[in-house]
Amino acid sequence: MYNTARRLSRRILARGSYSEALRIGEILRKETVGGLLLVAAAAVALVWANSPAADSYFAIRDFTIGYAPWHLELSLGTWAADGLLAVFFFLVGLELKREFVAGDLRDFRKAVIPVAAAAGGVIVPALIYVAINWGNAGTIKGWAIPTATDIAFAVAVLAILGSHLPSALRIFLLTLAVVDDLIAIGIIAFFYTIEINLLPLLLTLVPIVVYTFLAQRYRLFFGTKPAAAWLILLPIGVVAWALLHASGIHSTIAGVVLGFAVPVLHSRARGGPDAGPGLAEHFERRFRPISAGFAVPVFAFFSAGVAIGGVGGFTSALADPIMIGIVVALVIGKPVGIVTTTWLMAKFTRARLDSSVKWIDLVGIGVLAGIGFTVSLLVSELSFGTGSVANDHAKVGILTASLLAALFATIVLRIRNQQYKKIEAEEKIDVNEDGIPDVYQRDVG
Repeated sequence: MYNTARRLSRRILARGSYSEALRIGEILRKETVGGLLLVAAAAVALVWANSPAADSYFAIRDFTIGYAPWHLELSLGTWAADGLLAVFFFLVGLELKREFVAGDLRDFRKAVIPVAAAAGGVIVPALIYVAINWGNAGTIKGWAIPTATDIAFAVAVLAILGSHLPSALRIFLLTLAVVDDLIAIGIIAFFYTIEINLLPLLLTLVPIVVYTFLAQRYRLFFGTKPAAAWLILLPIGVVAWALLHASGIHSTIAGVVLGFAVPVLHSRARGGPDAGPGLAEHFERRFRPISAGFAVPVFAFFSAGVAIGGVGGFTSALADPIMIGIVVALVIGKPVGIVTTTWLMAKFTRARLDSSVKWIDLVGIGVLAGIGFTVSLLVSELSFGTGSVANDHAKVGILTASLLAALFATIVLRIRNQQYKKIEAEEKIDVNEDGIPDVYQRDVG
């Protein structure tokens, strides 16, 4: 009988299937555009919030609209954090389910290492933040801020400077980002829910059950027209979101739950990257442009605007253990957690790094994962409250750490990208008559 070590993949970051590489490439191209829009929106907000017209920015962010009896009389900034980010996390749920049901990660041997690396990339930064803020009850509650990786921001940087990097590194980064965002959502649900209202929470189960039933049987109710499915399922999902929000649990959790409820494959299809698409793929194509092109940039616009207060204000933030903890945890803790966990998995499972990549590549990806923007900003607001000095200092820390991580990753990955460009020029990659490169048809097990 094979032991656990032998059941695990013999190679780390081995080249996956060609169809999976094409699918991931399409996702990365869309997230790249979203990442550029995110950076632009954050830059506009930061400049506006520190300009003579700063009062108008905060007036727009804090403008309240909604229906109070349903606990939905919210500021525009809160609508962006609680409402628009639910779309983002809906896609996180879809993508993670797709990976584990029909992607290359349906194989436990391939899934265990990136999932473990993601966990290491969450635990180590949290411990570093706690160590720096130990004994300070007012600041230590921000321990979860440096746990997440911003998918869109990190992917945009990777796309700009990593055009020749192996596809396995891109897939590894995307898996890391999705998994640790899911972990961050779990942290939000368990640690940032102060009070639970049972009645709305129980009522939430009704639309979720109806949504799941209709989604799983969508061909029976909607035939082969996925557009009809989302027109019916979307209002049901909105009701589930509103009820969960009223229950006191952060409403973005609804996005992940509803994403998991959508079928990845046809009801009778077997798993695998070549299996026929289910409703999840149709939803992903429809909602990803909305998420990357609107939801996440708008959230970044309302969340990144912080009045730094000039040089003096930035100096004040630098002395705050909140900012110090966030910067050290993201810039150093993330790559240490990811690379160390991967190395330990390799050591104790007798796996080895695939010959197509080097450990320095993994260091570059780990540094890039230190770009914790979208979810980090969300957790910061949940930890310290919108408009507080602690939240402003945390935002400065998040922005500073993300820029430093992007800069250091650029230095490492640009050098590695040039190396892989030379390798591509020296090695001819043959393509068979079926259009699939030979390298994807070799034994990589």
